[in-house]
Amino acid sequence: MASAINRIGVLTSGGDAPGMNAAIRAVARASAVAGVQCLGIRRGYNGLINGDVTELTPDSVGGLTRRGGTMLYTARSPEFMTPEGQKKAVSTCRYLGLDGIVAIGGDGTFRGALDLSAHGVAVVGVPGTIDNDIACTHYSIGFDTACNTAIDCIDKLSDTMQSHERCSVVEVMGRRAGHLALYVGIAVGATAVLVPEREVDFERDVVEKIRRSRIQGRNHFIIIVAEGCIRATDVGRRIQEEIGLDPRVTILGHIQRGGRPTARDRVTASRMGVFAVETLAAGRTNRVVCIVNGEMRDFDINEALSMHKDLQDSMYNTAVTLTTG
Repeated sequence: MASAINRIGVLTSGGDAPGMNAAIRAVARASAVAGVQCLGIRRGYNGLINGDVTELTPDSVGGLTRRGGTMLYTARSPEFMTPEGQKKAVSTCRYLGLDGIVAIGGDGTFRGALDLSAHGVAVVGVPGTIDNDIACTHYSIGFDTACNTAIDCIDKLSDTMQSHERCSVVEVMGRRAGHLALYVGIAVGATAVLVPEREVDFERDVVEKIRRSRIQGRNHFIIIVAEGCIRATDVGRRIQEEIGLDPRVTILGHIQRGGRPTARDRVTASRMGVFAVETLAAGRTNRVVCIVNGEMRDFDINEALSMHKDLQDSMYNTAVTLTTG
């Protein structure tokens, strides 16, 4: 892999996602193959402002694929959102002689990369978010692990709900997107799934589905709620008021971001990390690495940020069918 670049930096920003470490490892090792020095930038854009860096070598990133979280840490940086903060970050890039930055994260991370690009810094974004809401890519690092973590927790809840003949309302993460809730809801055989992309009719989407399920002989119910849709506590309260059940509300929270990455996240992160380095080495900048129909592609960051990602109709229809029968 011939390259005109000599030194690049890699950072993780925003919410962490299982598989980020695998992407960091891939960037470091692909850089070494290309004869490029790789610096890890700690604590996201805040670290770039403050020059908080460490050299990443093939040996130093050994064993990272199986570790959750991010060894470079992650933080939000209000200072970077200011023109002064961005100038400091650009100055650090020049001081360290960085020929490019690989930024791993979600759309906020990509907006930060776009700001750097406006100052002449070569950037490539790698989508890492359990929300799977980056529109230009079919898949984002961390989604599969987060789904499996949620499924494991809900399966355990389902056991105890069945024992006590109760209703469980479970809130999963996803920010303003329902991809995680929808996928998990289908997998656990939920009674109802509530997502922000579709208007909720409480009588139709919750109450009537619980009634139908009870009439068909079931004695326990699982309601999956996406955090960006409606508060799980409100769902539980309304179920109690309108049906007379005494539901138990569980908010899974940040446990979904942790844990060892699944094979899918390890492999996807590795492919994206290598492709990001290849993209920079080829002289392409202001790009976001994506997977489209299983193949690696890259989009302009402006184009990527302008896209909108809705729920897949076939997935949503599957959930509706399975929770109606």
